Amino acid sequence: MSSEAAFIDSLRALATDSAARGLLDDAAALTVGGETLVLTHDMIAEGVHYLPDDPPADVAWKLVAVNLSDLAAKGARPIGALLGFSLGEESWDRAFAEGLGPALAAFGMPLLGGDTVALPAGAPRVLGLTALGRAGPIVPSRAGAVPGDRLWVSGSIGDAGAGLKLLREGKDEPAALIERYRNPRPRLQAGQRLAGLVSAMMDVSDGLLIDAARLAAASRCGSAIRLDWLPLSTALLDLGGDDRATRLAAASAGDDYELLFAAPPDRTSAIEALADELGLPLSTIGQCEPGTGLRLLDGDMPVPLPERLGFEHG
Repeated sequence: MSSEAAFIDSLRALATDSAARGLLDDAAALTVGGETLVLTHDMIAEGVHYLPDDPPADVAWKLVAVNLSDLAAKGARPIGALLGFSLGEESWDRAFAEGLGPALAAFGMPLLGGDTVALPAGAPRVLGLTALGRAGPIVPSRAGAVPGDRLWVSGSIGDAGAGLKLLREGKDEPAALIERYRNPRPRLQAGQRLAGLVSAMMDVSDGLLIDAARLAAASRCGSAIRLDWLPLSTALLDLGGDDRATRLAAASAGDDYELLFAAPPDRTSAIEALADELGLPLSTIGQCEPGTGLRLLDGDMPVPLPERLGFEHG
């Protein structure tokens, strides 16, 4: 068990309200006055979730987007946000604030308040946002998938991980991959439309493989992922080629912020119709199965799991 997982496990005795969902989900679902509010809080740290020389406006966008991705996985509409901000160099702070406005406006989410803190000189910034959303009648969780359900993912995977690798190598092309890393697009509309079709849903933040394993564990079932079915972008294939190494790297890279969901086979036509309507690929990538754990296939050939399934804190 990672140090992150161990710490979260130690908090479960405190998270006894049903809204906390046992700290096993992307967000809390709190019923107030007959409606369900979805609450999530994500932090991003300099040198971990963004690079020190990333443009401040892009950092602001990413902070908003990663939180809204959690709302998307619950089928929620954003209604407001609270900001936690580490003060630092004044021009950077100003550029961040100038970028935060358009990011919030793009998703119709007003800033409601928050807090600021000054850090010791030279300390890396840690930024936080609490996003609040209003859910529909069904609020999907990570749990609920059953053997026989198909596993799906929205969009394409691996682009952001490739973009980060390029930036760390001092490269700025292909621009499309770097854009996916710096400016993820939370799938809010898709999440709202999928909420009534899925048996379980979460966003892909730490990597497809590790997040698929988490969905399966929460649902108390196993899962099988087909590498040859993974949706990869043209930009990624042009960069790395269409081979197993590229697909394994894409499946274990983080920062995709796509939706991963399970749904019964009889929902396939409805999901495919929704993909056409939204103009967003929704691709089958495997299935849930009896037992526990994660299996990986390339065609019909079993593939050993990579040592690293995705990103973990500690």
